[in-house]
This record gives sequence, C-alpha cells and structure tokens, in this order.
Amino acid sequence: MIDIQHLTFHYGKRPALFDDFSLSIEQGKIVGLLGKNGAGKTTLLRLMAGLLKPQQGWLRVNGYQPFTRNPNFLEDVYMIPETFSLPSMSIAGYLKAITPLYRSFDREKLETVFESFELKTGDHLHRLSHGQQKKFLIAFALASNCKLLLLDEPTNGLDIPSKSLFRKVMVGSISDEQLVLISTHQVKDVDSIMDEVAVIDHGKMIFRDHCAGIGQKYEFETVLDLSHCSDAVYWESSPMGYRVVRPSKGEKETGIDWELLFNAIINHKMDAK
Repeated sequence: MIDIQHLTFHYGKRPALFDDFSLSIEQGKIVGLLGKNGAGKTTLLRLMAGLLKPQQGWLRVNGYQPFTRNPNFLEDVYMIPETFSLPSMSIAGYLKAITPLYRSFDREKLETVFESFELKTGDHLHRLSHGQQKKFLIAFALASNCKLLLLDEPTNGLDIPSKSLFRKVMVGSISDEQLVLISTHQVKDVDSIMDEVAVIDHGKMIFRDHCAGIGQKYEFETVLDLSHCSDAVYWESSPMGYRVVRPSKGEKETGIDWELLFNAIINHKMDAK
C-alpha cells in the first residue's frame, strides 16, 4: 500500500528533512505516527498525499507516484489536515459537488456517522463550530471508503465526548482493505484503536512496533525507589516516586504509558524498527 525507499526531501535550500528514508506499510491497520514538533510527520503525510514532491527516492502509494496526481490515485486517498478551511456552502451542496470524485463513497455510512456526530445535510458548513467542522471532515473521510486515510491531528478541536465518538466510529467504519495513518500529539485520544505505532525524529524512523507487542515486551510501573529496578530501560522521577519502563517478566500486562514510552524512545533508550 505504501512503499518508500531511500527518499530525500527538503524545503527549498533548507537542510534535508528526510534523507535516505524508507518505510513500507500494508493495508488493514491503523498506524499512529508520533514525533516531536518539526520531526516531519505532516510533511510525510503530504508526500504520501501527493501535495509535495520528493527530490530523490522511490515513493509509491497504492501503486502510484503520488505527485503525478493520477485521478485513480486521487479517488482512493483522503487527507484531513490539521488546519483547514471549508467553503461557504451547505453540507448538501458540498456533497453534491465532491462525492462524485470518490467512486467508493458510501452515502449510507455517511448518514450513520452523521447521526453519531449530530450533523445534518441541511447544516451550513461555515456556521458550524470548528469541532463540528472537524467531525464533518472525519465523517466524509470515512464515507469515502478510500484505501488510504491520512489524518493529521484528527482529535484537535474535539471535546471529550466527541473524542470518544471518534474512536467508536473509526473502529466501526474501517475495513481490512484500508490503511489509516494518524499523526498526533494526543496519543491517548487514539491509543485504543491503534494497531501499530511509528515514531520519527529528525526525519528518521527511530521506532516502530505493534501495540500488542509493546504491551507484551514491557511493563510500565510507578515505584517508590529504583533499588529493585536494575533492569529498567528508562525511568523518570514523579511525585509518586519513579515512572519506570522495564522488560516484561511475563507475569502481567500493565498497559502502556504512552508518554513514558515516547520519552524513552526519543531519548534513544528503546529501539524497534
């Protein structure tokens, strides 16, 4: 589905953001893309969507070179950017104009998600709140049935109940023929729906693993002292003592502390690619 080999990309005369970058992902999963600000997450999504052109390397999405903007490619890829602007028109008008571009668009699925999000086709886009506009884009993306969905900070602007609804509709709407990439800083909003997590830093893939595998390989605990944690992979002080990542002994699954995991990865204490 996504095949990137030895890709190089830079903006203008700036240093390369990606240099000899490679990544392959197959369909049938939801992948969380994590990284610090400026790590290249949004740029990577834009390259996959064909909005940017790499200077060197091999980039194929669904068998196409994204930047050529082949109509068969465009009808099977949908990206929700972090920042967006919707036209001043009704939802019904927007659907009439845009849905013909997506051959697999499912109007029944759209209505189901609309009902969950309390949206109506008679609503006017520019009169919706930012959160409701974001929910409209999510509903449209899911109803498009595109093989590749690229979501950049999809839960930004959603209130707590809407984030819960987002997870629910995602799980109920994605098929095994689709691939979803979610770039986010709010990993707790999507941790329960991710199949894999990938972390990039300074344009490099520094960690990638199945979420189930992480939970089996490591334990995440808070302890009063470190005297019995000589095997700790990473630790941080906290008001309750120390937050610790350590290899699992197979006795229990503690659940994943995503903030602690991310800090361990960024500090190069964990490596899985």
